[in-house]
Amino acid sequence: MSENKNLKNKGKVLRTTIYVKNMVCPRCISVVEGILSDLDLNLEYIKLGEIGLFSQVGKETKIVLSQKLLENGFELLEDDRTKLVEQVKTLIINQIHYSEDSIKINYSDLLADKTNMEYTSLSKLFSQVSGMTIEKFIMKHKIEKVKELLFYNELNLSQISLKMNYSSVAHLSSSFKKETGMTPTEFKKTAKPSHDSLDSF
Repeated sequence: MSENKNLKNKGKVLRTTIYVKNMVCPRCISVVEGILSDLDLNLEYIKLGEIGLFSQVGKETKIVLSQKLLENGFELLEDDRTKLVEQVKTLIINQIHYSEDSIKINYSDLLADKTNMEYTSLSKLFSQVSGMTIEKFIMKHKIEKVKELLFYNELNLSQISLKMNYSSVAHLSSSFKKETGMTPTEFKKTAKPSHDSLDSF
């Protein structure tokens, strides 16, 4: 019994968290999972932008992991500031593109809660590292989600406006045109609507 307990405690000490840039979609998770499997790394969990391992990663293995990630369009993050900014990006992407919860949330509260950091400091750091404000990043991803909803044509503009927490269809149309140069209606008429990669911002 005591031996099992010691092993359990040892496991806790050895756990490693790794942050990965550009891992922003379910397909990305599958690709990274394959890389970890090939390297025989003991996976505890994997989610957008973050990997948990049951063991530490040696220097040589980390170099190989970094190379494999780069080959597939990802990047192993080492700097604490960059890790935090990537965490913020991942939280926003996950909320806008993949969450089933209501999108009517206060992002400053969400991000402060999830990162355990005051939003003012977080916002300043985000701007310094990424060259873009958090608000601008949120707006760009909301527009990308609107593009997706328009393309699949399952919701009308009023429904999209409500879903994406715009105050009105006019507000949605104005924001959309400012970002894309087209109105939502014009965008829908294009044969192959442009759609930016989620990791391009």
